[in-house]
Amino acid sequence: MSRIGILPVDIPAGVSIEVDKDNLVTVKGPKGELTQQVDKVISLKVEEKQVSLSRGTEDKDHKAKHGLYRSLLNNMVAGVSQGFTIRQELVGVGYRAEVKNGNTLELALGYSHDIFFRMPAEVKVEAKSERRSNPVITLTSIDKQLIGQVAAKIRSFRPPEPYKGKGVKFVGEQLRRKAGKSASVK
Repeated sequence: MSRIGILPVDIPAGVSIEVDKDNLVTVKGPKGELTQQVDKVISLKVEEKQVSLSRGTEDKDHKAKHGLYRSLLNNMVAGVSQGFTIRQELVGVGYRAEVKNGNTLELALGYSHDIFFRMPAEVKVEAKSERRSNPVITLTSIDKQLIGQVAAKIRSFRPPEPYKGKGVKFVGEQLRRKAGKSASVK
């Protein structure tokens, strides 16, 4: 039995879920609308305040999809009702971030050139720089998968290194640090 898949998804007030005959799920809420195609082996049942998912067989692939689609549906409901936020911090001397034209992020990460990253339309970005603190990039969206992918792409421009911790890291992330060179003992 799938421990994740058997749990029903609660529908908060203001959110509606529709399933058509092709198993295309549409979730509408106060923050927007998301759609997801669900495999035919998973059947959905929409009740008053809950959605339950079930599968026809105990095949290994069907068990995996059972938990997967339940998690995706839960993330869609949470996204259209509350939204998702990811905060990233630029650690390093001279590192800065600035938003241009509303959807283009300009990053100075110690390279000989600036990096211009155009955001998808579904992701909103803010860059905040204050004196004596590291610049912080705030990403907000209703799509959890997309916001995670954008955050991973920004982090890939300069991943944090283990000696000084310089790079793009998530706010509150604990980095594994290494000791530098040690003097030789004679």
